[in-house]
Amino acid sequence: MRTANKKTIALLISVVSIALLPGCTDWQKKYEYLDVENQNLKGRFERLQAESNQYAQRITQDQQTIDELQRQIDELNKSPGEATGFGEGLDVAFDPTAGTITVTLPNAILFDSGKATLKKATSAELDHIRSVLRSKYAGKQVDVVGHTDTDPIKKSPWDDNWELSAQRALTVARYLIKRGIPEGQIRASGCGPARPIASNATASGKAKNRRVEIIVHMR
Repeated sequence: MRTANKKTIALLISVVSIALLPGCTDWQKKYEYLDVENQNLKGRFERLQAESNQYAQRITQDQQTIDELQRQIDELNKSPGEATGFGEGLDVAFDPTAGTITVTLPNAILFDSGKATLKKATSAELDHIRSVLRSKYAGKQVDVVGHTDTDPIKKSPWDDNWELSAQRALTVARYLIKRGIPEGQIRASGCGPARPIASNATASGKAKNRRVEIIVHMR
């Protein structure tokens, strides 16, 4: 009887074991499947975290760009003279497209009619411009450009307005050079009556056209 019982028990164990084998296999597959899913989720999480960090960096960069644009807008809202450092007492224009600052001096404060010699040995306006050029725009290219109205030369030694405008530009350029602006930084040229900023049909328009422009190239 004991031998029969042992055989019966052994048989039952075998049957149970055989019955459990598919279950073990299913649990192993489920575990492997869940492990793969876990790895996939982990990969997605890491990618999302990396993208989140990139977005945070972009937000920071965009904010810096916004802050810089706001600073530029604030600068532009100032008067050109104040924004460029030349002050309120001069005719100053800033052209952001060309990257230039133009300081315009009427010939009336620099020269007598038909003359290319400065009225005075020293010029407060030119001394101020020279000071700003040295302190704020050292190394920047500077053009000194002379302009005239359309009235023809009659009682002056110049052949025409082109020569007169060029000589006046040279006078201003040499003044600045003698007071510390490097020669290689300055160019002088004359445009004669070719670039009017007002009508030459009136005396006031002609007065505006008779000028010297000091152009600072920011680029």
